[in-house]
Amino acid sequence: MWQRILPARPEEVFHEWVDAEAMREWMCPRPAHATKVTLDPVVGGQLRIDIRDEGSDFYVSGTYLELEPPHKLSFTWTSSTWDDPTAQSIVTVTLEPHGESSTLMTIDHVLLPTSVIEDYRRGWTAIADQLEARLLD
Repeated sequence: MWQRILPARPEEVFHEWVDAEAMREWMCPRPAHATKVTLDPVVGGQLRIDIRDEGSDFYVSGTYLELEPPHKLSFTWTSSTWDDPTAQSIVTVTLEPHGESSTLMTIDHVLLPTSVIEDYRRGWTAIADQLEARLLD
């Protein structure tokens, strides 16, 4: 589980999670970057993030499980790079007001394949940094 206090209200942070153009700017830990993001943020809707990392292309995809604007969203997550690319993990993002103009963001990513847990630990930390920097712009 990762937590970060972000310099924006929950409504603004939630928007970053459900707007494809916004997400393209911060979702992948640099130097990786999203080349295309497709989101259908409704329960049962699909998401896909096409990624380029050091000359290699791959994608993550999933299905929205819960959307409770502006406080919670949850979706399945699978990666084309995993040993079993059909394995599904679950990402749950909760957004709680923190003071008048900040948000406590919690990312809980469960059911990850054991072989990628450390990579995702580093990745979500970098992603939270990038989202924070975008919100400060």
